[in-house]
Formats: sequence, structure tokens, C-alpha cells
Amino acid sequence: MPEKLPVETFLPLTGRLPLVDVRSPKEFAQGHIPGAVSIPLFSDEERAAVGIRYKQGGNENAVLLGLEIVGPKMADFARKAKRLARNKEILVHCWRGGMRSASMAWLFETAGLKTYILEGGYKAYRRFIREQFSRPVKMIVLGGYTGSGKTDILLALQKSGEQFLDLEGISHHKGSAFGQLGQQEQPTNEQFENDLADSWRKFDFDRPVWMEDESRMLGRCGIPDPLFRKMRSSKLIKIIVPKPEREKRLVREYGNFDKADLLESVEKIRQRLGGLATGQAIEAIKAGDLLTTADLTLRYYDKAYHHGNENRDPKNIIEIPVEKDDTKSTAAMLREFVYEHFDELF
Repeated sequence: MPEKLPVETFLPLTGRLPLVDVRSPKEFAQGHIPGAVSIPLFSDEERAAVGIRYKQGGNENAVLLGLEIVGPKMADFARKAKRLARNKEILVHCWRGGMRSASMAWLFETAGLKTYILEGGYKAYRRFIREQFSRPVKMIVLGGYTGSGKTDILLALQKSGEQFLDLEGISHHKGSAFGQLGQQEQPTNEQFENDLADSWRKFDFDRPVWMEDESRMLGRCGIPDPLFRKMRSSKLIKIIVPKPEREKRLVREYGNFDKADLLESVEKIRQRLGGLATGQAIEAIKAGDLLTTADLTLRYYDKAYHHGNENRDPKNIIEIPVEKDDTKSTAAMLREFVYEHFDELF
């Protein structure tokens, strides 16, 4: 018999057992549990047809149509599951833990696989992960003006054993008007939350979790409210890197992109940058003078970053001057600072 498991028991098993999502392709594309494999019981069109039959003819007629659709596919479903299974065990879920997952679990069991069903389905999973962002956490937010190299510093901290929730990496966006350049296509907002939660649940919450100071939106991906509130109320370590160092970093990071892409990005902030500065930045890009472009755009971004932190409690902001853009040494210095002041920070 398939065994139903609550989400808090089910999720840890996804680290060692394959997970089959039997929802429709459209549902899966909108958002899924990280690592899940899509084996849809119905195609999008078939699911719509069954829904119409349910509304028009009731549950029994809908079930009959479902059986007609699924019958010819059953052997293929079983073969796929057997290929995926590990030690003849497999996980399965649908939207609410109802008929779709129960039907597929019965088939997998009939094919000789021990099958575990997610109780409450994907809906229960979504509710569970939202709750997890509210749990207590020793959070450290790393701030600093644009071009300070915060992401690289945090990645260096991660290599040294620190816990880092990489919002920009998970969202495939760096947060600014230039943030999509060189990035993969962004996930849906729902998938962004799922991917965040997958990293979040694996942290040791007795140890610090590092984050980068971000606005609520990273492109089209929004940071979940409970997590964003924690970011805004946690200690902010703000590194102060000289503007010339930051300008040089921006030239290194963005200098290889097509001029057309850079021009398009500057146009996105025309209203906030101002007509004169926008025109100067555009001319500088066309002339290949990216250092001037960096200088002009930083005038806007520095003001915006300062304004974004005005609502923070000043007691929670710790400013640390950094003379040179040296990722490894800055990461080492920050790590030493945090553990020297651990009790004060938390």
C-alpha cells in the first residue's frame, strides 16, 4: 500500500529518492518542488477536458473519461517510474494529494515500487515553505553601494564554510536595470520561492545565514514578505568601498556586453537618472568610455541605495570601510568581525 507522509517528513526524503510530479505540464511549469520529475497523468488539454466533464456530468463521468485517457499510458508510466526509482522506492505528489497521486501511486506499487505520497500535495508544500521563512534565524545582511562586490564576497564566505542564501543567483537577476545582462531566463515568482525554500530548509539555524541587501524585487521575482521583513530588521554590515574602485568593478563586470544591451539598460532608468545624465551616459557607451558611464549611473544608484536604507534602524547598521576591491581579504575580514562580535550581533 502507498504510504502518505506529511510534508515535513516527505521533503527530507527528496534528497535520496526520486520525486514524481503527476500534475499537468502547465502546473509543473508554473512551479514545482526542486528536483521533481514531471510525469503528468493528463496533458493540459486532457486535464481541461476532464474538468469540463466533471462540471457537466459529475464525478463518475469525469472519472470514466480519465480512465479512458490514462489507460493506454499506464505501461509507459510504470516503465518511467521503474527507471527513476532508487532501491525500488519512489515519491509522488499531485496538487492536493487526491486522486491523481493516489492513482499513480497505485500503479507504481502494482509495478513493484514502494511509493510515498505527499499528504496534501503541492498545495500543502507551498503552505509549508511560506511558514518556514518566518522561523527565527541569525541573519547577517551584507550591504554596500553598487559595485562593492557584495555577491563575490558572499560567495567567498560560502567557500569558507559560511551559509549564504544567494537571492541573485536563484532569481537569475542582479537587481538593477542592468541585472538581467548575462543571466539565464528568470524563473516564475512561484518557482523562485520554491528554490529559495529549498536552500533555506537545509541551513543550520544555530549558525549565521548571510544575505545580500536587496530591494524587494529582483526583476520579476519578489522576495517573500516574511523573509524580506527579516532582512530589513536584521543587522546590516555595510562595506564602504571607494567610488573609483566600484567604477572599475562595474567596467569589468559589464564591459563585455553589447553596446545595444547597455544602452537599453540605461534607457530603463532615464526618468530617474535625468535627461542630461542619460544623454551623457549614452554618448559615453557609444564612445566606449564605460568608466564615465559607471560614474554617471553610480550617482543615481548611490542616492537610491541611501534612500532605501533610510527606514532601517540606525542601530542595526554597521559601517566598515574597505580601501581596496579585494574579495578574498574582505570576506576573511568580515568573517573574523562577525565571530568576534557574535553576541552583540545576535
